Amino acid sequence: MRGVVLAGTASSVGKTVATLAVCRALSQAGYAVQPAKAGPDFIDPSHHATLGVPSRTLDSWLQGRSGMRRNYVRGTGDICVVEGMMGLYDGDTSTARVAADLDLPVVLVVDASAGMQSVAATALGFKEYAEQAGTPIEVVGILATRAHPGRHVEGIREALPDSLAFLGFIPPRDDLTIPERHLGLYLGEEAPLSADALSAAAAGIRTEQLAEIAREPTWYDAERSAHDQEPAPSTPSDAPTVAVARDRSFCFTYPATLERLRQRATVVTFSPTDGDPLPPCDGVYLPGGYPERHADPLSESDTLAALAAQATAGLPIFGECGGFMALTESLTTTDGTTHEMAGILPAAVTMHERYQALDHVELRATGDTLTANRGDTLRGHEFHYSAATPAADARFAFDVERGTGIDGNEGLTEYRTLGTYAHVHAESGAFDRFLDAVDARQFRT
Repeated sequence: MRGVVLAGTASSVGKTVATLAVCRALSQAGYAVQPAKAGPDFIDPSHHATLGVPSRTLDSWLQGRSGMRRNYVRGTGDICVVEGMMGLYDGDTSTARVAADLDLPVVLVVDASAGMQSVAATALGFKEYAEQAGTPIEVVGILATRAHPGRHVEGIREALPDSLAFLGFIPPRDDLTIPERHLGLYLGEEAPLSADALSAAAAGIRTEQLAEIAREPTWYDAERSAHDQEPAPSTPSDAPTVAVARDRSFCFTYPATLERLRQRATVVTFSPTDGDPLPPCDGVYLPGGYPERHADPLSESDTLAALAAQATAGLPIFGECGGFMALTESLTTTDGTTHEMAGILPAAVTMHERYQALDHVELRATGDTLTANRGDTLRGHEFHYSAATPAADARFAFDVERGTGIDGNEGLTEYRTLGTYAHVHAESGAFDRFLDAVDARQFRT
């Protein structure tokens, strides 16, 4: 599968819209497209998913280079379009690092709303900075966002040096704006771009030229061969059952996580926010999301009480970020209203107007827990606007070697329940450890 990385000069230059436009243009030209996202984000991939194909997460910190390459290979299609994070060189696990580790060409997404020749100068600077940054990437061309057709676009194209291809533009249209809130953009199913808007954006893409620029990584054949030799995933007939919360409160789940769970377990989904009964299961996974936005129905749901009852009986329960918040004693929203949660983990959570943590994290297990053995390290990421106040007798599962965590620790644990602010990827091994605990099937509901 060929691939190309769409990288921004900065955040908020229109990378998500550009990615959707490129995917639409390639699809209309007859190419099977695999969208992907550099970095740990859940929200941008939800917009990619509106195109009909789950997005792949590509993050060298979360997955390691080999794990990231395996995740790339598991995609399907002719061309993988990878949306970058922040600006091209920003962060120690940057989009540039992802492009280098994947051996993919980079197309620079530049906000052209207030420039013409300066757009070309900016792009050339980004191309030449690769050597200064010590990152072996090739910036091959640009996409100009918020650019007017006609003289504006032609001025940008004519100003570009021969070493940078002009690969199209996105016009400045109100219906090509995705609204934002805390944690980022609205989700794809909440604020999808219309078909007319996407078609208008796709019309400015130089589709065949971009398809020619996309290339297959040098490592791809060897990794693909190894992948093809793996046994086909199949759930054993006597497999345990994992209940996964999936609703508007718990909507941050990597496709690779569900894939990994389904390799060894039967996965059933349920909606705590809607009061679904807890399905018969051998373990529960509560992913992140927006419990603070749905605190009223969630606190009134009988599902949290059912989770609490099963937790005390020893059912393995793993909650990440929003899932962790739902497992605590209470959640206080920014208007000062306090809502009762499941009460399994001894902490009170309070929402804030400004984010409380944003970083890749590294954790070291202080003892055996649901997602790691004693001494193991886990890599993940954290991004949340809430803060947890643990009880004096709270027990933690991890020391934080990088990141914020909870008071410098991470992973509140009680019974066989674990809640973390950190999100982890399937390539971390955390879900394999969780499945080991679930597979014991000592506490089926």
